[in-house]
Amino acid sequence: MKSNKSGFVKASDQICAALEAAIRDGSLMPGDPVDEADWARRHRVSRTPVREALIQLQAQGLVSSLPRGGMVVAKMDLRQLLALWELLAELEGVAARLACQRITPQELAAFKAAHRASEAVMLQEDMAGWQEHNLHFHEQIYQATRNPFLRQEVLRLRARTGFYRQHAFGALGRIRASFDQHALIVQAFERADPQAAYQAMIGHMRPDQGGGSITDFVAKLPPDLLDP
Repeated sequence: MKSNKSGFVKASDQICAALEAAIRDGSLMPGDPVDEADWARRHRVSRTPVREALIQLQAQGLVSSLPRGGMVVAKMDLRQLLALWELLAELEGVAARLACQRITPQELAAFKAAHRASEAVMLQEDMAGWQEHNLHFHEQIYQATRNPFLRQEVLRLRARTGFYRQHAFGALGRIRASFDQHALIVQAFERADPQAAYQAMIGHMRPDQGGGSITDFVAKLPPDLLDP
């Protein structure tokens, strides 16, 4: 895998990105151990790059060390989770505002077309298909910001909160509600109204989006996923 400057991406960086993606999409859940040997085999490297990747992820708060050695996907207490979720919503809102200001006509046309295409998935209540469309929807916004650093920070927060947000979607949200919220964002882009795009995205990303409440979310969240 190549990069712009050195011509190569370090093995540890590749492993770091892969682990982050696994945490973000819920393949690795809070509390799950990270098997160094398994990840080394997957990437055909020694354990050293895996350990380097884990050090990076620990600095980001994505994994934590065990007293007797080894790493697990980090858990959060409820206060930490809601604080990070609040920050994620704000950054997503900023991304929507900047993207609304900077999106090209061609990008806007593709953005609208992708949203229209997601309607069929929504009507079928296809959860896996919706998650794919949702990721694409947000990625189009990140790209339109022309700010890779903002995208990087948003993706890190999405990784840290990803499994918890998936549970919230199941407990509180509906695909239809998410689709309707996307529609409000698209409409703000069509009107070239950055502030409306920001507000619509904030509403979309709130923990109680979809008509539920924080209480409902907490009640349905498996307790072993949270730090006491």
